[in-house]
Order: sequence, then structure tokens, then C-alpha cells
Amino acid sequence: MNDALPIHRLVTRLMLVVVAMFGFGFALVPLYDVMCQAFGINGKTAGAYAGVQTVDQARTVRVQFLATNAAGMTWAFAPQQDELSVHPGASNQMLFVAHNPTDRPMTAQAVPSVAPSKAAAFFHKTECFCFTQQVLQPGERIEMPVRFIVDRDLPKDVQHLTLGYTLFDITEQKPPLAQH
Repeated sequence: MNDALPIHRLVTRLMLVVVAMFGFGFALVPLYDVMCQAFGINGKTAGAYAGVQTVDQARTVRVQFLATNAAGMTWAFAPQQDELSVHPGASNQMLFVAHNPTDRPMTAQAVPSVAPSKAAAFFHKTECFCFTQQVLQPGERIEMPVRFIVDRDLPKDVQHLTLGYTLFDITEQKPPLAQH
């Protein structure tokens, strides 16, 4: 009978661990969002902007552009320039260049992020290649524009933004049609 008591405790503790792990699984998404906000990573942009802004000629904000490939993505992918100096409220454009060096058609999706995260809500894209999937034929090279406005209401202490894109190969999920 004494042996049953330790087994009962062990089973109870293991059940508590299972319940705690299950709860932690549900808490991961909100924890991830809090961590991203605290450390200023993975800032999501405010999206398309349809309003009209007056340009603040007295203020300049430096916007840096980054392009990276996710694991397994073989395309060459880069912005035409590393950075731009822009006036809040002005419409701006940057071209990103992609090249498919493979011998097969491929489909890609770009995922954007803005840092610092507190500035992401003030970065509005009016046109972006990230809104659609990109299909490139073998050897094809394209220029993909992103048009954006840095909102006049951007906090005054933010003088530098970074717009980064990670390019993912989604060919298996969305097979392209080869051109003949």
C-alpha cells in the first residue's frame, strides 16, 4: 500500500506538467507578440494608406532597406539602394530586384517587418510586391516596387526606420505555370 502513494504523486505531477505544457502552448502567440514589442523586432507595417498627407519639409527620416532569403530560397534578392532620406508625409518609392537563377519556375512570397516596432504603425505602404506572390521563370529578373509614406505623426524621437523583407520559397504550396 505504501508503494501506491508515490505512484499516485508521480501521476498527479505528470498530469500537472501536461496541463501546464498545454496552457503554455496557447500562451505562445501572445508571449511572442509581447517579446517582439519589447525587443523591437518583427514590427508589422500599418498597411496600405489611402489618405492625403501634407509633407513635413522641416523633418527628415532615414529609411534603411534590408532583403534576406529564408532557408532554401535560392533567388538573388536586394534593394536598389540601402537607404533613403525621406520627408514625413511624402510619397516615396524603392525598387527591389529579384532574380531566379534556377532552371525551374518558382513562386515566392515576401514578408515585411519594420523596426523599431513603435514606428511600424506610422509606415504606410501604398503599393508593395509583398501584397502578392511573385512568380519568376528560369533566369528571369524583375524589379519590384514598394511605394510608401512615413506618417507625419511618427514620434519625433524616431529618426531612423528599417524596412526588411524576408523572401520565402512557396513553390511547393503554389506551383507556378511554366511558360512555353
